[in-house]
Amino acid sequence: MSDSPAHPPEHLVLAVPKGRILSELRPFLPRVGIEPEPAFDDAESRQLRFRTNLPLLSIIRVRAFDVATFVAFGAVHLGIAGSDVLMEFDYPELYAPLDLGIGKCRISVAEPANLLEADHPEQWSHIRVATKYPSLTRRHFAARGVQAECIKLNGAMELAPSLGLCRRIVDLVQTGRTLKDNGLVEVEQVAAVSSRLIVNRAAWKTRSMEITGWIERFREAAHAVPSE
Repeated sequence: MSDSPAHPPEHLVLAVPKGRILSELRPFLPRVGIEPEPAFDDAESRQLRFRTNLPLLSIIRVRAFDVATFVAFGAVHLGIAGSDVLMEFDYPELYAPLDLGIGKCRISVAEPANLLEADHPEQWSHIRVATKYPSLTRRHFAARGVQAECIKLNGAMELAPSLGLCRRIVDLVQTGRTLKDNGLVEVEQVAAVSSRLIVNRAAWKTRSMEITGWIERFREAAHAVPSE
């Protein structure tokens, strides 16, 4: 009777975010030994899962907010996500061992410039804001004893004050140009943001050596990049 064939190792899957973070992450991939198939860099491709030069590693490319969900629920093993996403969802299934030092920006409260002179954030007791971070926003203001009524929007936050939806927004800010172009100014920073390598905790326990190896590869790549 012949021996049964060995069960092949399970593919390791890495989730990366579309958009701005991916452009900063892309140079990291060859530094950690990952070369995606050509479709990964094809702007016209609608493909979402990609092979790499490593037979047992593939990459999926999804919306930034969805990276954390795919990793937390164990659909993929590793991911790159902004700390804004991690703070919003606060999944206990996620472990974030490494700050990559990319995707740096901030979450801020902003309001129309014409409110600034008479407005005093330290005197707020109740505010209404438009944001895609309702959980993070409520926690931030609750810590100050301020009740925050959050209107969930997924984009075009800057329109909310001018259309009378609310007077203030809580959103990601990088350069501040979009706020300025829409007549808004920052009045309070909620949190600094950068991108993290995240790991599914269950996968880390069951595939400890393999995943720890990838953490170290990304750590070395991050440390090799001069800080700004």
